[in-house]
Amino acid sequence: MSDPQSLLSSSALTAFRLNGQFLNVADALAAPAGLTATRWQVLGAVLHEPLSVSDIARVMGITRQSVQRTADLLSESGLVTYRTNPVHRRAKLVEITPQGLEAVSRINPQHAAMAARLAEVLGTRRWGEILTGLDEMSAALESLDKQSD
Repeated sequence: MSDPQSLLSSSALTAFRLNGQFLNVADALAAPAGLTATRWQVLGAVLHEPLSVSDIARVMGITRQSVQRTADLLSESGLVTYRTNPVHRRAKLVEITPQGLEAVSRINPQHAAMAARLAEVLGTRRWGEILTGLDEMSAALESLDKQSD
């Protein structure tokens, strides 16, 4: 297949299918910890440092409104807390709590097992090549998006 329009369509359809597959896997991995894929995704974004809702949305490639709803639910559950943002008074930072860290840690054994199973199927070298290609596609789309601004 060398037609750019067909390549674009096939790439998009594959990415949509892959996204659905990853969400199914993430839901299954997160369920024993009492989480959904979306809640795990937001917790993962603030695992190492607090971020604003907008920053989480940008990093995760999802809408700010979706992140806000999820962060509010996580806050109500005690898994994250909102704290003052020294850079922007109105945009609070979302920070993971010890309870949130514990929930994420309950996912790790199943996560490691799934990673090992996928590595058996693909091999780590081939998996790395695939990831490089996905990163390159993402960077190309981002650069085209910036050009159109």
